[in-house]
Amino acid sequence: MSATLQEFPGASASTAIAVSTLTETARDVLEGAFIPLWVRGEVTDFKAHRNGHWYFCLRDRTAQIRCVVWKRDQRGIPAAPDEGMQVAAFGRITVYAARGEMQFAVTRMEAEGDGLRRKALEITRARLEADGLLAPERKRELPRLPRTIAVVTSPDGAALHDVIAVLRKRRAGVRVVLVAAAVQGETATTDLCRALDRVGRWGGADVVIFGRGGGSREDLWAFNDEQVARALAACPIPTICAVGHEIDISICDLVADLRAATPSAAAEAAIPSRDELVSELRRAVGRVSAAGLRAHVVAGERMRRGARRMSIGLTRRVEERRSRVAAIAGRLHALSPVATLARGYAIARNDAGETLSSVAQFAPATPFELILRDGTVPAVARGAGVSATRQP
Repeated sequence: MSATLQEFPGASASTAIAVSTLTETARDVLEGAFIPLWVRGEVTDFKAHRNGHWYFCLRDRTAQIRCVVWKRDQRGIPAAPDEGMQVAAFGRITVYAARGEMQFAVTRMEAEGDGLRRKALEITRARLEADGLLAPERKRELPRLPRTIAVVTSPDGAALHDVIAVLRKRRAGVRVVLVAAAVQGETATTDLCRALDRVGRWGGADVVIFGRGGGSREDLWAFNDEQVARALAACPIPTICAVGHEIDISICDLVADLRAATPSAAAEAAIPSRDELVSELRRAVGRVSAAGLRAHVVAGERMRRGARRMSIGLTRRVEERRSRVAAIAGRLHALSPVATLARGYAIARNDAGETLSSVAQFAPATPFELILRDGTVPAVARGAGVSATRQP
């Protein structure tokens, strides 16, 4: 063996290299030889380590490779894959130098049939629902005539121009305040949360329109993020969410106080048009008139019922008093001397009108009169008895 080869590291026992040098060199060679690429396979042996990293294998019919998703890279993956799920993973070949193992470091992942995104949506929705953030009773009423509307969206998107055009057309004097935020990309989640926090701390808006125009599912994904949804739910100002087109429904749509199909529809929901206000005013006038008519009818009916009750009460009281008077009259009539005369008795009275009730009161030749049932008879006392002479 030549001296040059003998001097090459690892060419002889005397120039043997360390294991770490070998694995680190293999890592450098592999990482330099392969650019990041997509690999398709079936997920097996998935484990979520307590340190936050994911470990699993990707395999096909004849081979498999160990994979890792570092915790810092999980933000670009909607959800952890399920065992047996067919996925396409994007990453690069590397070597874990401490063990000398080749592995595939994954930074993005997609499942067949959109399985990862669907799973992520189900997990996020379940968490928010468990915390009561999707409950209908927590939805707030929008102010009828807001003066200031905050719009949380991208300053460069078509959504902002659509919203402003509709708002100006419906009410020119409304104040529109843009709170700029990225609506797609790696910074969108953080930007949207910060924008909502700024709107809440400012407190000068009456309504918040939150959203963006249409795009791919990946472009709209920030509005399905759990952190963004919780920031929207925590906003102290009534919110309208409008993400994408009419068929697109995001997690934020479910959390917001009102969901609009498009940004233009959100602007229409925020402010009523002149025609709507006129129609509402007419309906209000109609309701007031109808209420006044009903009140008049009810009052008239109450008066009629009161009059009837009063009439019945008065009639009853008159009858009761009439009965009482008749009873008293009957008793008085029974005690009246006239009633006694009607039974055949007579009353003797002297010239002074005094009643003569004893024989001793009749002196001889004393004139008196007898009161009978149907008239009086002049009489004169004679001797010890009494005789009556009818005078012409």
